[in-house]
Amino acid sequence: MCGRYALWGIDDLGGRFLVIDPMLGLRSHFNIAPGTENPVIIRGRESNYIRMMQWGLVSRRTRDNPSVPHLINARVESLTRKQIFAELLARSRCIVPANGFYEWKKTGNGREPHFIHIRGKALFGIAGLWDTWQDTRGRTVASYTIITTEPNRLVSPLHNRMPAILRREDEQRWLAPPQPMEGDLPDLLPPYPADEMVAYKVGAAVNSPAGDGEELIRPCPVQKSWFD
Repeated sequence: MCGRYALWGIDDLGGRFLVIDPMLGLRSHFNIAPGTENPVIIRGRESNYIRMMQWGLVSRRTRDNPSVPHLINARVESLTRKQIFAELLARSRCIVPANGFYEWKKTGNGREPHFIHIRGKALFGIAGLWDTWQDTRGRTVASYTIITTEPNRLVSPLHNRMPAILRREDEQRWLAPPQPMEGDLPDLLPPYPADEMVAYKVGAAVNSPAGDGEELIRPCPVQKSWFD
């Protein structure tokens, strides 16, 4: 599961993801949690653009069913098997920009948070799905879910899932038609290469969704980065 991530390369979104409206002036966040509104990249008629959406998918199909939880993650294996995801895979794919994400390792002392990022802490894109629905006031609400895949050897000691990080050359393929078929998904959304990533333990302050600041991604003292 991917339940928290960080995004601070806000001013670079336009150039990095080739969007016409980079939405300059957005704040960086180092502890993005479900239920918050964040920039998501979607395909327009002429070019890609950024739209603010709530993390936690509510689809048109499930909006009137209060027992259905807001879906923060979608397993890549279920994209063509579950109707709610299959419909969105056909028409509503998106990219979630991030600089890194968190996972918690179970230990004898409890769950220890770790920060994982691509070397250099560069911006990357996570594959996602999105949809819109109308609330009781008639307002359009846009929401998204992050797709997860099998972990690579860096993430597997921490968790049995990881975000489906797109290779840069596959980002436009993910957004543009035609829709990916089931046989395309293993090649399009594989675990990101472990040797291109770094993971290290961080402080417990990230455990609270209220915490937000660059100090959250600092390594704990006397802690070596794996594969660093």
